[in-house]
This record gives sequence, structure tokens and C-alpha cells, in this order.
Amino acid sequence: MALGFSFEALQCGCVFYARRTDAVLLLVAIVWGSSYLAAKTATHALPVLVVLFVRYAVSAIACFALVAARRRNGRFTRDEVQVGALLGVTQAAVLVLETYGVAHTSAANAGLIISLTIVLTPLLDRTAGRSRLPLRFFAATGVCLLAVTVLMFGSGFHRPRSGDLLILAAAVVRAGHVVLVGRLTKGRIVRPLQLTAVQTVVGSALFVVPAARGLSTLTQADAPVWGRLVYLALLCSVFAFLAQTWAVQNSSASRASLLLGTEPVWAVAAGIGLGGEKFTAFAGLGAALMVTGTYWGQHIEGADRTTDNDKPASRTTAATGV
Repeated sequence: MALGFSFEALQCGCVFYARRTDAVLLLVAIVWGSSYLAAKTATHALPVLVVLFVRYAVSAIACFALVAARRRNGRFTRDEVQVGALLGVTQAAVLVLETYGVAHTSAANAGLIISLTIVLTPLLDRTAGRSRLPLRFFAATGVCLLAVTVLMFGSGFHRPRSGDLLILAAAVVRAGHVVLVGRLTKGRIVRPLQLTAVQTVVGSALFVVPAARGLSTLTQADAPVWGRLVYLALLCSVFAFLAQTWAVQNSSASRASLLLGTEPVWAVAAGIGLGGEKFTAFAGLGAALMVTGTYWGQHIEGADRTTDNDKPASRTTAATGV
């Protein structure tokens, strides 16, 4: 009886822990999916560079407060400073493209097009590697590119919106950033919190001068605008990155990829449900193609990594969100 009770209690505990991990991953996907609408509405009230500077500055303050709270592990290693500084520059480049892009397209389109990162990352990661991706993976990539075409020309054949092209460029740059993260942190002791803190400081420094002229507009920002800025900084940046790192380490590769891969669905839901964006037949087709292509590509690439006895797919899954 005692042994049976202990086994059942342990089993219930494992199920609860797994569900909690799944809930965290799903919450990260929801937060990232909603970030496009939050960024779009924030840029309606403030200049893009001001939005980026405030987001980075608030994130930096939060990160260093957390580092200070952990006195024993508060010091930064040389690797964390060097790697964080370089990644801070590439991350800033991604956010410039994404934020300017979402300001000139719909939040739904932005969330879907940036999902290309999921299939572009393995392509870049394997370029210098010894193993080649299966041909099926390139078919999945083709489905994603078709989805981008449908989204760009959904209302008829016309000149693509500048926002869509900027988001497309952001997807390419973000894929390079994710590959760089993997290569620079491999074999080094680099803690996520310290790395994020360094990146946010670098981003703040990069944007403070370009944003200086527009900082006076912050005096005109109302509570909802500040709420969006804080949401982007604390939830979409600090919380999402740290929560993702914790949850991925406590979940299987396929499960983490599945849950994080729902992000474009939440981006569309936020854009249409909260942002009042129109849902057309072409938008629905583009969304269906993008979700299908990214999930298919994730599955193929993950299975191929497992076969090659490489690291799990969840550790190289591209983090998106604005």
C-alpha cells in the first residue's frame, strides 16, 4: 500500500510538473504572438527609435535588478560580457527591422512572416556543418515562401508593403542571430540572465543617441502607451526569454517546438481579435500555409538531428516575437 501510494504520488507530481512546463511554454508563445500588436500600437503614439530605447532601458533595469537580487551569482564572466556585447548588436539589428516593419504592416502579417526564422535557422546552421538537410525540408521551406507571397499579395498583385519586406529581412537576420547564439555559447559558461542583461545594456547604448531627439514625446504618452512599453520590455523580452530557457530545459524537444510554434496563431488572433485587423480568405490561406510549412520543417529538421545524434531541436529552435 505504501509503495503504491508513493508511486501514485510521484506520478501525479510528474504530470503536474509537465503540465506546468507546458503552460509556461504556451504562455511564452502567447506573449510573443501578442508582441506584434503591442509594438504596432506603441509606434502609433511614439517614434520607433524611442519605443526601442525605452524597451531596452526598462529591460536592462529589470535584468540588473534580478542579477543584484542573486548576490552569489551576480558577477559577470568575461565570456558573458564578450558574447553578450556581440549578440546585443545583432539583436538590436533584428528589433530595428521588426519594429519598423510592424509599424508598416499588419500585426498578423508580421507574426506570420517572422515565422520564416524557424526554417531559415537550420538552413544557415547547416551551411558550415558536415550534414545536409533532407530534400523534404526544402519543400517545407518552399511552402513557407509561398505563404509569404500569399500574405504580401493577398489583396491583389501590387507592390509589396515596405513593412512586409522589412519583416522578411528581420526573419533572415534573426535566423543568423540565433545561429550565432548557438555557436558563441557552445562550450562556454554563459548564464541566460547575465547574457540578457549585457544585451539590454548594449541595446540601450545603441539607441540612446538616435532616440534623443524624440524622447520629449514621452511626456505626451498616456498610461496605455506606457503600459505597452512596459509589456514589451518586461513580458515580451525579460520574462519570455528566461521562461523559455527554463521550460525548454525541462521539456522534450518535440513538445517545446510544438508549443512555441503556436506563436503565429496567437499573432493572428491578437491582430484580428484585439487590433481589429481584417481576416480575408487570402490571409487565412497564408496563415495555414505558414503554420503547415513551419511545423513540417521543424519535424523534419528535428528528426534529422536526432538521427545524426546532434543536439535536440528545442535547443536551436528560433526564438521569435518582437
